[in-house]
Amino acid sequence: MEARFNLMANELAGKFGKRFANASTVITQSPLPKPTQELVSLRASQINGCGFCTDMHTKDATAAGESAVRLNLVAAWREATVFTEAERAALAFTEEGTRLADTHQGVSDETWAQVRKHYDDDQIAALVCLVGLINAANRMNVIARTPAGSYEPGMFDSYKD
Repeated sequence: MEARFNLMANELAGKFGKRFANASTVITQSPLPKPTQELVSLRASQINGCGFCTDMHTKDATAAGESAVRLNLVAAWREATVFTEAERAALAFTEEGTRLADTHQGVSDETWAQVRKHYDDDQIAALVCLVGLINAANRMNVIARTPAGSYEPGMFDSYKD
């Protein structure tokens, strides 16, 4: 696949990308567990068909020590036994928060109750922000047709202040 538009080569998009990366730092430094952050980012990227973000979050999770078994089962997390109850709540939240148009209520009360059961207020704030941020990244990369496969862990570290 060839990119429709190179966001990284455009000055305006580059400025935005730097601010976007800095916003993500708030989440990565939050108390939301790092494995959960990567599972959430990967699942939303799968749902949205964002190859670039799927590549990035699979590689970042692998570099952080995540197992291939868990990464391979993210798309089928409901049928998998390798995720904690907290992770399952976060994955359900991610799916419902990503598929907003599929239901009039967005995130269900049942899923919200499960998230509240497993995460404190700061973790929930990070989870809400992460789902919003990854969905925005997915949309930009899908629109621009950013190809997957070339991402290397840490390659955007220079974008962060």
